[in-house]
Amino acid sequence: MVHRVQVNGADLEVTVVGTGEPMLFVQTALSADELVPIASETVLAADFRRIIYHRRGYGGSSAPVGPSSIAADAADAVALLDILGLDRVHLVGLSFSAAIALQLASTVPERVHSLTVIEPPPVHVPSAAQFRAANAHLVELRRDAGVPAALDAFLTMLVGPHWRRELDERRPGSVAQLETDASTFFDAEIPALLDWRFSGRDAAQITAPVLYVGGTDSGPLFAEVRTQMLGWMPDAEDILVAGADHSVAVTHPREVATALASFAHRHPITAATSP
Repeated sequence: MVHRVQVNGADLEVTVVGTGEPMLFVQTALSADELVPIASETVLAADFRRIIYHRRGYGGSSAPVGPSSIAADAADAVALLDILGLDRVHLVGLSFSAAIALQLASTVPERVHSLTVIEPPPVHVPSAAQFRAANAHLVELRRDAGVPAALDAFLTMLVGPHWRRELDERRPGSVAQLETDASTFFDAEIPALLDWRFSGRDAAQITAPVLYVGGTDSGPLFAEVRTQMLGWMPDAEDILVAGADHSVAVTHPREVATALASFAHRHPITAATSP
């Protein structure tokens, strides 16, 4: 069921499906529905109430007002939990939204029962300068040539020259949604990500069990992310999906959902709240 709820002065579009323990999927950047294939897998359908929402500037949600930040997105997620009456959830974030999930789990650890991060962005790894320079270039390209040119450059680099055809084959209608929401990505979210500060000290505030999910073919930057995450959270569980790259949520949703379901079943909310 799709709802529109007011959160911190914004209207957010929220979809809630299924019953069982609550699992909150934090929408990543640029792609409004990249986590939907995972949330739709039958392995999660039987036991989990899946909550998927569009953050500010995406889908039917309100446009961002003023500067954006990872902390503000985390605060929106907490306010959404309050509105839904959820004390604790299984929390899932992908790429940009993995940063939001980490921030949330560090700031209000009592609200996160388990945390799954799928390849957080490489903004704090030893080779972060390379990632930061690439994003700064995208912001400059957007300023000088416009959103369509920046979007084409970014997705050509990420997916290939035929990205429109490939993305629409994977999920029909996704390209039109990308083009509609792209200004949020370039104007609000890249600057927010580059301003985000998070360290091992912040990670130490996370009390929930953690699952790190990555792809074997995601490249050296995300290999550094994995090393960093497991160094910061040495008790985290770790799964690499064979043959997957940073598009793992779209290309291998069943494998990710299976890992997520197994992890959540090993750390049930009901066990923690039973007398």
